[in-house]
Amino acid sequence: MAINEGGWDRGLRMTAGLVLLWVAWAVASPVASWAILVIALVALVTGIVGWCPAYAALRISTRKVRG
Repeated sequence: MAINEGGWDRGLRMTAGLVLLWVAWAVASPVASWAILVIALVALVTGIVGWCPAYAALRISTRKVRG
């Protein structure tokens, strides 16, 4: 499980995750809140860990290659 997200990608995911957490809390519909909460948690976890399973499956990386 190698890191496949760059710094800007991780920051964007964590920011989006936090915003979506707030949206999930603010939405009145329980079903919509749970759906948004799941998306928010996926964005937060992938941003914190630095590894995205979809990127891995598609062999995509936003991480800069040092050389």
